[in-house]
Amino acid sequence: MKDHQLKALIQVAENGSIRGAARALNLSQSALTKALRELEDDVGAELLLRSYKGIEFTPAGAMLLQRARLALSILDKARAEIAQQSGGRGIKLAIAVTPMIGALAMPRVFQEFEKLQPDAEISLSGGLLTNVLPDLIEGRLDFAIAIAEPADLPYDIAFEPLCRVRATVAGRIGHPLAQARTWADLKDAKWVLNLAPGSQASHSLAWMQTQGLSAPCKLVRCASPLLMLELMRRTDCLCIGPRRLFSDPLSGVGLQCFDVSPTPPPMSIGLLTLRGLPLPRPTKQLATLFARHVSYLDDRDN
Repeated sequence: MKDHQLKALIQVAENGSIRGAARALNLSQSALTKALRELEDDVGAELLLRSYKGIEFTPAGAMLLQRARLALSILDKARAEIAQQSGGRGIKLAIAVTPMIGALAMPRVFQEFEKLQPDAEISLSGGLLTNVLPDLIEGRLDFAIAIAEPADLPYDIAFEPLCRVRATVAGRIGHPLAQARTWADLKDAKWVLNLAPGSQASHSLAWMQTQGLSAPCKLVRCASPLLMLELMRRTDCLCIGPRRLFSDPLSGVGLQCFDVSPTPPPMSIGLLTLRGLPLPRPTKQLATLFARHVSYLDDRDN
C-alpha cells in the first residue's frame, strides 16, 4: 500500500465520487482509478462498488478506509513533531472535552498550556461519545476527556479514569416539580436525554430499571449539550447529568438541581486515547494538565 493510494481512497469517501476525488487531488480520473485498482490488487479484495447510485464501500473497503485515515493521521503528526524538533512551528492538536470539563477545567488548562506551547494550534470539539469514538479510532482526535463507562468502550480505546462526579436531576428554576423528592413524583415529567449507545443517560435508564423505577415516558432525544441546556432553561424538560455542571454559576444559569432519592450513580470522567499509540510530547503535556485539573473535580465524598 502506498501513500497516494490511501489518499485516493480517503478522497473518494469524502467527495462521494471518483470525479470529485480526482479534482480534490488534482489528478485525472483515469490516474485515480488506476491507484484504486492497484490498491485492490495489493490487498486482494474489492474495496469499492460502482453503481447508478454512485460509489459504495465494501466491508473490506470500509475497514481499510478507517485504518487509512488513522495511518495518514499518524504520519502527519510525525512530520509535525519532526518539524518542531528542528526548530519549526506547526504543532497541531485535536481534542474533545465533555461540557462540564469545558466549563470547569478547560480555561485554566489552556492558560497553562499556552505558557508551555505558545504557538500550538488547537482544534476543539464536544466530548459526546457518539462523535468521540469514531474520531479517535480514525485519528481525527488526539485524545478526549469524556464521561464514559470503560466496559462499554471498544478495545481500540484506552480509558484512564480521572474522577467520578455526582449525578443529579435538574430543571429550570421555578419548575413545577422542583420540590419532588422521589422518582414517583417525576412520573409525568418530560425529559431531554442523549440516549446514544454507551451514553451516560442510557446507563441512568438501566440503573432506574435495576431500582424498580419507571422509565421516562415523555422524552426528547438530543445529542447536543447546548440544545439540552436550552430546553431545560426554557421549557419544563428535565435531565440527568453532572451536578457540578448544573450548579455552576455560568453553565448552570437558570437551572436548579432536584433532591430526588435515590440519587443516580456517579459518572466516570476519564482520558480517552487510541490504545497502543503514544501521545507526542506537546499532546502529552496538554493531557497531563487536563488530568491534574480534572482530578480536583472528584466529588464522590462531598
